[in-house]
Amino acid sequence: MKNGKSRLKRTITDPLIIPVWFLFRFKFLLSDRLCLRLLFYSRFGRKLNLKNPITFSEKLQWLKLYDRKSEYTLMVDKYEAKKYVANIIGEEFIIPTIGVWDKFDDIDFNKLPEQFALKCTHDSGGVIICRDKSKLDIKATRRKINKLLKYNYYYDLREWPYKNVKPRVLVEKYMVDESGVELKDYKFFCFNGKVRYCQIIAGRQSKTTIDFYDTEWCHQDFHEPEVYPYSEVKQESPLHFKKMIQIAGILCKNIPFVRIDLYNINGQIFFGEITFTPTSGLGGFSPSVWDYKFGNLIKLPLPVQK
Repeated sequence: MKNGKSRLKRTITDPLIIPVWFLFRFKFLLSDRLCLRLLFYSRFGRKLNLKNPITFSEKLQWLKLYDRKSEYTLMVDKYEAKKYVANIIGEEFIIPTIGVWDKFDDIDFNKLPEQFALKCTHDSGGVIICRDKSKLDIKATRRKINKLLKYNYYYDLREWPYKNVKPRVLVEKYMVDESGVELKDYKFFCFNGKVRYCQIIAGRQSKTTIDFYDTEWCHQDFHEPEVYPYSEVKQESPLHFKKMIQIAGILCKNIPFVRIDLYNINGQIFFGEITFTPTSGLGGFSPSVWDYKFGNLIKLPLPVQK
């Protein structure tokens, strides 16, 4: 009871409690800088250091505010990124596009294959996997996609590259790896043009696990985001892993930090997406010392702001 009263007292006397409440109710009215300060405080319970950022979490907030190149918008657009990447590494690494439309109701589902993946070009994480078109709930899918088309993903966590992406509906070829039920994500964390770690996300259809490996395929004992478990069995190195590192290394040139996502289907490599702020820099590390270790790998491109 005493601990509960202490927490309540801290909450009442905390000068940021009202601004944090305001953030979650009216954050679209806030400046990017203030919004990120409040988001960071509400997540980590400490002030965001933008004058001299040290941790990975802090530096990603800094990059959101001050590293804004026009090509970043192209690179996060789920449709335009395919053309951008194909021009660099070749069409053979691109998942085939079935179609792209401005409105959901422009899609003729009779002309789509029995299996496909449907997503919005300006969104993150809203993909719909259709394994049997006859069982797809078109009305529910329309509601979800139309809601996403009206939503600007940027305002959630102020990830600037998404702000001016044109909202469209993208349908891609259905892809599955050797598991027969999913595609494992191979996410390459790249610092100042160099690949350092590969994050593997598996089990999205059952129990999601996240593991990190270095470029020599040595398992790393940390989590990001901190809430997900390791896989129970050590992941095997995918075929042509060094080729995947090479591709990620080409795509990450001249960028302070970026994550390059790839897939691997029996040794055939496919581009997934480009992400500048994984978990928006708010996922947290376990153990927390890795927040500092990752932060040390990012060399900020501009004088630190006051």
